[in-house]
Amino acid sequence: MDIRKLDRDAVLETVRILERADPQDWDRPTPCADWTLRQLVAHMAGQHHGFAAAAAGNGGDISAWRPRALGDEPLKTYRAAAEAVIDAFAPPSVTTREFVLPEISSTLGFPAAQAIGFHFLDCVVHGWDLARALGAGLDLDEGAAEAALVIALRVPDDDRRTAPAAPFRPALPPAPGAAPTLDRILTTLGRSPDWAPPRTAL
Repeated sequence: MDIRKLDRDAVLETVRILERADPQDWDRPTPCADWTLRQLVAHMAGQHHGFAAAAAGNGGDISAWRPRALGDEPLKTYRAAAEAVIDAFAPPSVTTREFVLPEISSTLGFPAAQAIGFHFLDCVVHGWDLARALGAGLDLDEGAAEAALVIALRVPDDDRRTAPAAPFRPALPPAPGAAPTLDRILTTLGRSPDWAPPRTAL
């Protein structure tokens, strides 16, 4: 499957989910510990701009990766970030480039397909975070889920996952039986598929 198409679909799915957010929803808790919906989306917007910079050969500038202030129109700000990364990954020539991803390594470059795969996985998992926070569903077909699982299984499960700013937590035991592919992605990356917002937050 074309990783750029998978990524584009995953990015657009996050936009679709956020389109249902009302003004009061931006303070909702999310499965990302200590992050409200606004804080999570600010992080995601920063990642979109960071990966767009990496696609253009400027990924080494750590400021490109900073969370974005969402202002009074958070959906508009996020949509612009989503469009920026989709446009950055669109040219066929991008597949021949090497990406610098300073949040992963300050010394190594990554082939485009691998780097875009990282972004795709991030969008799948954070798409689920958004959906859970808003009580929505994540529209992810089985082919995309299987592709994301392959990438998730390659993420090292080591001490780096216990660091305060780690994007993923230590893996959780898988559910007994034949768990859905999305649930396997989540437990592999330390998220509980059963997460729900506290009742008092609704």
